[in-house]
Amino acid sequence: MSTPLQEEIHGHAVLQMMSESDRTFSRQSLIEAIRNTFGEQARFYICSGGGMDAEELVDTLIAKGKFQGPADAFQFNPQAMCDH
Repeated sequence: MSTPLQEEIHGHAVLQMMSESDRTFSRQSLIEAIRNTFGEQARFYICSGGGMDAEELVDTLIAKGKFQGPADAFQFNPQAMCDH
């Protein structure tokens, strides 16, 4: 029995969540916050691809320079937001 396809969530929703939280994150705490907010099975997409789980999304956003600060206490870098 197949399950209906789940709509993917844009990565901007995660960046918005981070911005509104007014806190810092480590890689693991961000993954946990994403799962708590959007659900364990949530899938995400960004400009360059989709179908990502929370861990894949965080790693991609880190690689794209979307965060600022040290690895154990980073925040979303608003200057890194794409304009669409």
